[in-house]
Amino acid sequence: MTETKTRSPELRLAAGAIGDLRQDLLQDPFAYRPMAPMRTDGPLTRRLPTRIRAGFAWAPHAMVLLAALITFMAGFASTGNAGVLLSGLIPAGCVAMTLIRPVGAFWISMALTPVTVIVEGGDQPWGPSLFFSHLVVLFVVAARTRPRTAAWMWALTLVLGLFVEGVIGAGGGVETAAMAVVSAFALLVVSLVQIRREAQREVTVQRTVTAVERDRRTLLEERTTIARELHDVVAHHMSVVAIQAEAAPYRVENPPPELEQAFVTIRENAVAALTELRRVLGVVRADDYEAPDAPQPTLADLDRLLANVREAGLETEKAVTGAVRELPQGVELSAYRIIQEALSNSLRHAPGAIARVEIGYVLGGLGLRVVNGPPTGPVKPSPGAGHGITGMRERVAMLNGEMTAEATAEGGYEVTAFIPAQPAASDDPLEKP
Repeated sequence: MTETKTRSPELRLAAGAIGDLRQDLLQDPFAYRPMAPMRTDGPLTRRLPTRIRAGFAWAPHAMVLLAALITFMAGFASTGNAGVLLSGLIPAGCVAMTLIRPVGAFWISMALTPVTVIVEGGDQPWGPSLFFSHLVVLFVVAARTRPRTAAWMWALTLVLGLFVEGVIGAGGGVETAAMAVVSAFALLVVSLVQIRREAQREVTVQRTVTAVERDRRTLLEERTTIARELHDVVAHHMSVVAIQAEAAPYRVENPPPELEQAFVTIRENAVAALTELRRVLGVVRADDYEAPDAPQPTLADLDRLLANVREAGLETEKAVTGAVRELPQGVELSAYRIIQEALSNSLRHAPGAIARVEIGYVLGGLGLRVVNGPPTGPVKPSPGAGHGITGMRERVAMLNGEMTAEATAEGGYEVTAFIPAQPAASDDPLEKP
């Protein structure tokens, strides 16, 4: 039996840190990573004109190139033509390189410090131009990578300064201390901004996921409600079919055997269909769900609904056009629920407004329109999540209808729907057309 040796927490921590260093700064450091344009949908930038906003997206690139130009001018001013290559041109190139190869620019800036000291025989690790260029490189690379990368770059910069001062003998510790303090402050600011942006991004993503899940849950709940109501409606009609099929032979004097057998078959099929319907649709019922004692509401109960809404404080008007006729109970129920939800939305979102309900009986279907004006009075509208609209759309889609819900030009809201429907069939199978 072999014993497995586990590494100590210190070794695991050190191995993880080395792995982070390798992933952030050593793995393909000269990879092509162009800086993306800045987003212009912020609270300030979105106020700018379109042309200026499009150009403003490239402002970070312009600032980096301006810093490269300042680096070159500082190097040329301090050394002239003799040392402008090491103190001006190459540092400026490192700054500009952060736009396309940020990690590679950092390593070149690191290597440039001891090379400049050895070649030019300077007495400081960083001259004015190198000090400025390395700070800009640290700042830009930290802004384009992760906060832990900034920590590694700061630590490596401090080690480099101590190495140059201790081994090569340049400077007395002042330059390294200044670089450590200034770079730490700059990198800390960048890291805090990055952490805040990442937190905001995660919150936005979480809110989006939560909203999607909430809509999906609302949709499922609405479908469950519709399935329950349809179960009650269809079960009622199938029960009527079974009862009438059983009683039909007794309503005909001396019925032939073929007719009796036909009604027996009809009853058996109705009972079988009812049993299967309850088995399939009954699973959507909650454990505590009880079927309503009263019949499901229809458009004939609309006046009672409007009276209740008026008592709640919403003035309503009703207009009916076309030849009023009885429609299938599922259509009547869905139309009633759509009007009920639209009026509930008007009551919540437009207190003090006047709502108008229009019902149109047209050839081949039923048209609905519920429109309300803007809110008036001292009561403030209640916020909503749009779940009522989701439920209405689901009901209309179930019946192969069409629906629109949008704000009106007057500041109110309008819901329109068309539900295809045929006249309701008679419940009595013996009734002649």
